[in-house]
Amino acid sequence: MHSLNRALLVSATALFAAAPMTAWAQATPDYSKVEIKTTDLGNKTFMLEGQGGNITVAVGDDAVLMVDTEFAPLHDKIKAAVTKISALPLKTVINTHYHGDHTGGDGVFAKDGAVVLAHDNVKKRMTEGSTNALTGAKTAPAPDRLPTKTYTGDKTGVELKGRKVQVGHPANAHTDGDTYVFFPDANVLATGDIVSIFEGRYPNIDVGVNGNIKGIIAAVDTYLKLSNDQTKIVPGHGPVLTKARLQEYHDFVVGCRDAVQKAMAGKSEDETVAAKPLAAIDPKVKSTQEASDNFVRLIYKSLKT
Repeated sequence: MHSLNRALLVSATALFAAAPMTAWAQATPDYSKVEIKTTDLGNKTFMLEGQGGNITVAVGDDAVLMVDTEFAPLHDKIKAAVTKISALPLKTVINTHYHGDHTGGDGVFAKDGAVVLAHDNVKKRMTEGSTNALTGAKTAPAPDRLPTKTYTGDKTGVELKGRKVQVGHPANAHTDGDTYVFFPDANVLATGDIVSIFEGRYPNIDVGVNGNIKGIIAAVDTYLKLSNDQTKIVPGHGPVLTKARLQEYHDFVVGCRDAVQKAMAGKSEDETVAAKPLAAIDPKVKSTQEASDNFVRLIYKSLKT
């Protein structure tokens, strides 16, 4: 491996080593023990961490907007954390994608009066259910938490009085219904799981619903263009990132793609996995062999489409 590429991978994989496994990964979570941590990102914008995907909260002149909702049993704790930030009503929720650790609370927040906005493909996945491309495991439909408003295309408008909000859709990245939310007046970007930092785990690509590593890389390219050295980047999971850290994540994912692409030349999926193209990266990610093999399969499937 070229020395520069090696240096980039070492630096990028340090992101994974620095981030603890989050509580949501437990098989049987005890929501009663979950505490909601609030981080002030500046200009009336905050990150909430509990169990599940990170939440971003933005306060406008007359209402509050929230990005993602974690799990339904955490509704009261999340609502209390938002109320401590502002007494204004929570009127808008934006989903970054359909996975339950980001949308589980949608139904109860909708009952509170919030409009839940997501890409049209989020509603499609929640209506029809989905299938894991590696295991065949089924995720059941979730009619109790369908978004109340959807959009198509790559952008949509969102109003929050006194604030600027940019909402965009990166095509076929983590899923086929991803959304990012950028608050330029606070210089805060919420990425969803297109960017997620876990120790011992590679990023997830939901290829069963048209997720694709090519789309992830293209989306992070977009995030880098939106960012500057002062941007606070809220990933789907993990700590707030700087643009420099986001660049390292980008280079890490590109390095994984390139390694698999080189190994798969003329080979089947099983043969590519057997070649262990991520062997030099696994120790830095602290990955198990199974997790490494699965990521190779996801990249292989991505590059074959």
